[in-house]
Amino acid sequence: MISDNNEYLRNRSEDGYERVEKFDETKTKRLTELYREVLKNIGEDPVREGLMDTPERMAKSIQFLTHGYQIDPAEILRSAKFREDYRQMVLVKDIEIYSLCEHHMIPFIGKAHVAYIPNGYITGLSKIARVVDAFARRLQVQERLTVQIRDCIQETLNPLGVAVVIEALHLCMAMRGVQKQNSVTTTSAFTGCFLKDYRTREEYIHLIGTKLH
Repeated sequence: MISDNNEYLRNRSEDGYERVEKFDETKTKRLTELYREVLKNIGEDPVREGLMDTPERMAKSIQFLTHGYQIDPAEILRSAKFREDYRQMVLVKDIEIYSLCEHHMIPFIGKAHVAYIPNGYITGLSKIARVVDAFARRLQVQERLTVQIRDCIQETLNPLGVAVVIEALHLCMAMRGVQKQNSVTTTSAFTGCFLKDYRTREEYIHLIGTKLH
């Protein structure tokens, strides 16, 4: 996410794994000042004890929440692209999504169900989830996010078909505006055999709605 001028935050969890976060130092300083002004303009005192470090935390947070701009999703797929003579459906479902609505910069959260039917090439299963995350960690609308995931997989792997369904709760509808806390938005996008063959599409719809584990 980031230039060579980085700050590294290292946190070691109980299981021994180390999480490293990288932040552009120049960008962090500039954003910190901007967020300090935001706090002033909403009537807060950014130098009071509880808020003294908040502008910097916000600066680092927004960089993390939008780090998808620094990632090439197609390259993620190409990094684990393998020849394989398999032509049945590959489905990765219930992929968690955390994104920011571009209209209000308020989160929308949900799940993506992504399937493709290989045409000579497969990719690592984790790469599908990483592609979803790379597009989600940007300012988004759910409709565009759905299509971007579909098109990236179709163009990079050239499968026989791709299917993407996203279900999400938009906090811009729950916290403000119409304030409907239980509304869920569903979007879908298909290519190839998922469009042309209703049996393939029906199998996909059945699988994403079935608990097999």
